[in-house]
Amino acid sequence: MRYRIVTYGCQMNVHESEKLAGELESMGMTACKDETERADVIVFNTCCIRDNAERRALGNIGVVKAEKKRDPDLIIAVCGCMTQQEGMAEVIKERYPYVDIVLGTRNIFKLPEEIEKVRAARARIKKRSDKRYRAFDTAYPEDYLAADENAPVARTSYPNAWVNIIYGCNNFCTYCIVPYVRGRELSRPMSAVVDEVRRAVDEGYGEITLLGQNVNSYGHDLTGGESFEKLLREVDRIEGKFRVRFMTSHPKDLTDGVIAAMAESDKICSNIHLPVQSGSDKVLKDMNRRYTRDRYFSLIRKLREAMPDIGITTDVMVGFPTESEEDFADTMDLVRRVRFSNAFTFIYSPRKGTPAAAMPQIPYAVKRERIGELIKLQNSVTKELSEDYVGGVFEVLAEDVSPKHEGMLCGRTESGRLATFPGEASRVGEFIKVRVTEARSASLFGVAED
Repeated sequence: MRYRIVTYGCQMNVHESEKLAGELESMGMTACKDETERADVIVFNTCCIRDNAERRALGNIGVVKAEKKRDPDLIIAVCGCMTQQEGMAEVIKERYPYVDIVLGTRNIFKLPEEIEKVRAARARIKKRSDKRYRAFDTAYPEDYLAADENAPVARTSYPNAWVNIIYGCNNFCTYCIVPYVRGRELSRPMSAVVDEVRRAVDEGYGEITLLGQNVNSYGHDLTGGESFEKLLREVDRIEGKFRVRFMTSHPKDLTDGVIAAMAESDKICSNIHLPVQSGSDKVLKDMNRRYTRDRYFSLIRKLREAMPDIGITTDVMVGFPTESEEDFADTMDLVRRVRFSNAFTFIYSPRKGTPAAAMPQIPYAVKRERIGELIKLQNSVTKELSEDYVGGVFEVLAEDVSPKHEGMLCGRTESGRLATFPGEASRVGEFIKVRVTEARSASLFGVAED
């Protein structure tokens, strides 16, 4: 039997798709080579952080109706954040009657069990009027962490290994659906995280990415004094040649101890993703972000004093319901002053069930104009910062063959900049010294020195 997994959304979803693949492969299945190959099981691992992600997922679930009609034995499952929204399981049940299985964000380990139930029920059906088995399970199980620790993983992101450290979110930013669909924060035991990192390093993974909706909250729900700073220091003690990144960090919880752990480590990259969302104190308060622009500036100063070459990226939202022209000007001012290596910019998208969705909304034309200004500014900053790399030699982990440049490899510097350089595919996974000869916007080009 063959399976196909369609993934939407963040790095957490990418890793959870690796877990879904592990579950399916534990049943003896293999992945389809491409979308044209017939699948016995299709899994949609969905996202609902923004409206367009949800619409894309629903649209593609609709497309497979024809595939199911051609092949009635096909099993279709829908998992992930979108299914966890209030009423969404019922929507799928009614509008997409050919979907067999719907599982929530903390139920994915049940996929093999539900597939077997679907297959067994089909074998028992004698006539068209017999009801088929359909699974709709989005309740949070009490044994989630234990089940997750024992779940098989089929990693697909070599030479990077994703490692969860904390699940869920307690922050309830007024625009965000995540706490409602991923539940409250649950930290994994520190020993389990360290053991997983050690295994990945022993298996040859050169980069480890620690994952959580807010990694800085790690340990607050544990009883042994665990913290993100302590976890970073423990991971740094693991022997071997590798490096560590993490995402995402909430500014309100970034401590001096975490900054010191980064600066004093051998393995933790001088690179941080620190979403600011807005440069306006009023908007930050309305978003329930629980920090001010001055607090954010203070964090940036501390990071750069501790690690002068650090790469800092961020998320910036425009068009939040209470954002005035003055508020947007404050955001532009912050972006000019901080000089992010890169910024993920996006237009606010109302999410049903969040406080911000009930507020009066800004016209889309205004949002579109603002996002255009912001992107133009950030692109100019990114291009200027890229020029500083030209002539320097940087250690790059070769992550893959370049999808756009034949005979080239691509990977990132410690600070997170993408570099492309000549090399054989056999060198993917190696650390290579690269001399940068050219900068094009956010991308660097160079030659291998070894």
